[in-house]
Amino acid sequence: TTTTTTAAAAAVVRRWIRVAHRSSSAFVSSFAGDMGNHHRAAGGARDGGLRVAKGGVSKRAASGTPGGGGGGARGDENSRAAYQGIQFLKSFGQHILKNPAIVNAIVEKGGVKSTDVVLEIGPGTGNLTTKLLDTCKKVIAIEFDPRMVLELRRRVQNDPVWNAKLEIIQGDFLKVDLPYFDVCVANVPYQISSPLIFKLLAHRPIFRSATLMFQREFAMRLVAPPGDPLYCRLSVNTQLLARTHHILKVGKNNFRPPPKVDSSVVRIEPRHPGIPVNFKEWDGLVRFCFGRKNKTLGGIFRTKNVLELLTNNFRTYKALQVVPDKKANKKAKADAMDVDGDADGDGADGASSAVVKQLIEDVLATDGFVDMRSSKMSQDDFLRLLATFNSKGIHFA
Repeated sequence: TTTTTTAAAAAVVRRWIRVAHRSSSAFVSSFAGDMGNHHRAAGGARDGGLRVAKGGVSKRAASGTPGGGGGGARGDENSRAAYQGIQFLKSFGQHILKNPAIVNAIVEKGGVKSTDVVLEIGPGTGNLTTKLLDTCKKVIAIEFDPRMVLELRRRVQNDPVWNAKLEIIQGDFLKVDLPYFDVCVANVPYQISSPLIFKLLAHRPIFRSATLMFQREFAMRLVAPPGDPLYCRLSVNTQLLARTHHILKVGKNNFRPPPKVDSSVVRIEPRHPGIPVNFKEWDGLVRFCFGRKNKTLGGIFRTKNVLELLTNNFRTYKALQVVPDKKANKKAKADAMDVDGDADGDGADGASSAVVKQLIEDVLATDGFVDMRSSKMSQDDFLRLLATFNSKGIHFA
C-alpha cells in the first residue's frame, strides 16, 4: 500500500511539473511577443527610411518586411508594394521600374549624349536617374512626392559627381515652369499622360526628343496610323506636332508594385519647323470629327448640334472681324447683314443657319469630304478640310 501511494504521488508531481512548464513557456512567448510589438510600435531606431501611407507615418509590417502599397489592407500586399521602407502610392501612379535591363534599354533608345541636359518626370527612387547621371551632363528631375525627393537625395549624397549633376524640382509637373532641356526620359505617372505630352510639345525652345513610358494602350494610340482601330483624336493631335515611334513593350512584372496592365516605351520627336496651323482651330475640328469617328463627315456636320455651334462661331467671327480696307469693310458689313438679318425680326436665326448650312454643304462637296470617315483620314486630309472651312468663313475656335 505504501508503495502504491508513493507511486501515485510521484505521478501527480510529474503532471504538475509538466503543466507548470507549459504555462511558463506560454507566458514567456506571450511576453516576448508583446515586447516585440512594443518595440515596433515605437519605431525602432534600426528601421531605416521613411514609412508613409494614407498621408501619415505608419509602422513597418509586423513580419519585419517593408510594408505598404497604395493603402492595401493585407500585409502581404503591403510588402510587395514597398521598397526600403517607402510605400508606393498608387494614387500618385508610383510604379517603380526595377529591371536594370529595361532601364539600360530606355537610356540607349533615348539617344542621350554626354553633353545633354535631361529632364526626368517622376524619378521615384532613382533607378533610371542614376543611369542617366552616368550618361549625360545634367539631370533635372521633377518629383511631386516629398518622400521620393528625400530618397533620391539620400541615394546620390555619397557620390559627389552624381550630386553635382542632379537638380531636383519638387512640385506638380503640370504646374511648374519647365527649364531648358535637350531630351526628356521618364517613366511617366500614368494618370497625367495626356496633359503631360501636350505640355512638353508646347515647351519652347523645342527639345530634341522625349522617350517616355506609358500604359500600353495609351502608347499604341499615340503611334496608331489612320485606319487602325486605336486611331483617335489623341493620335491626330500628337502626330500633328511630333513624329511618334514605338520602341519596346515592358511587361507589368518589371515594376514594383506591378500595375494591372503592360506598358510601352514611345519616342516622340517634335516637328521642327512645325506645321503652320492654329492648334485651337485644329483641335476644335478634330473634336467634332472624332465625336463619331466611324460616321461620314456628311453625317457629322449635318447634325443639328454641330450646325448650331458652327452658326454661333460664324456670327462671332463676323462680329469681331476687323477689316482695314474700306471696300472690304463694306463687304463684311453686307455679309453680316445677310447673316444676322433684321435684329428685331423672327427670321434672323433661321437666315444665319441657312447660310452656314449652305457653306457646310459647299465644303463637304469639295474633294469628296462628304463620304470620308475620320477614322481613315490622314493629317493632310484634316489640314485640307480645315483650310476649306476657314476659306468659307467657318471657324472652330
